[in-house]
Amino acid sequence: MTTVGFIGSGNIGRAVARLAVEAGHHVVLSNSRGPETLADTVAELGPRAAAATSGEAAAAGDIVVVTVPVAAFPDVPAPPLAGKTVIDTCNYGPERDGHIPELDSGSLTSSELLQRYIPDAVLVKAFNNIFHEHLLALARPVGAADRSYLPIAGDSAPAKAEVTEFLAAIGYGVVDTGTLADSWRQATGTPVWGTPYGPFSDENGRPAGENAIRAALATARR
Repeated sequence: MTTVGFIGSGNIGRAVARLAVEAGHHVVLSNSRGPETLADTVAELGPRAAAATSGEAAAAGDIVVVTVPVAAFPDVPAPPLAGKTVIDTCNYGPERDGHIPELDSGSLTSSELLQRYIPDAVLVKAFNNIFHEHLLALARPVGAADRSYLPIAGDSAPAKAEVTEFLAAIGYGVVDTGTLADSWRQATGTPVWGTPYGPFSDENGRPAGENAIRAALATARR
């Protein structure tokens, strides 16, 4: 039984947590405002869910999901993440995060920036390209004809295999897009960001298979 820790509990974090709980995993949620503010979310998720500080959630997780604004990267607790597989769901938004020259120029991806703050963690980019309602609605069991796929990127083959297994358990196939340096292909505004799964106005979304995701990734341009 895997315990999944969450640094950040916004829309994507809560969606991943719900899918994880439904798949039989335990989850430990945290946010910047304190565990007491997550009482309603924990109650909704049930007995497999708990709330904690970010450091406690990081320490508790076999896998840890970081889902915070890029501007909050300096606040991610690095020591308890050492040696752990960390799923980075984060997207850079200058209007929210302020301008970061290396990200604006494309000389660095947001995942590479996060890696600088948690250098001993093993990062895999995932979940950043899908609307949270679609993430919940499109989960399907292994073998389903309408199973959707998500792109992932990372520098460690074992970590990507671990994340692939986790995604399979919660309802998704995977397309490997390469290294953290390649993760710009699934960043905000690229063809694979949101579009393959249908418009945000349709909360049920549209299944997007492996070929659709590969085709979208192939058309990404910097």
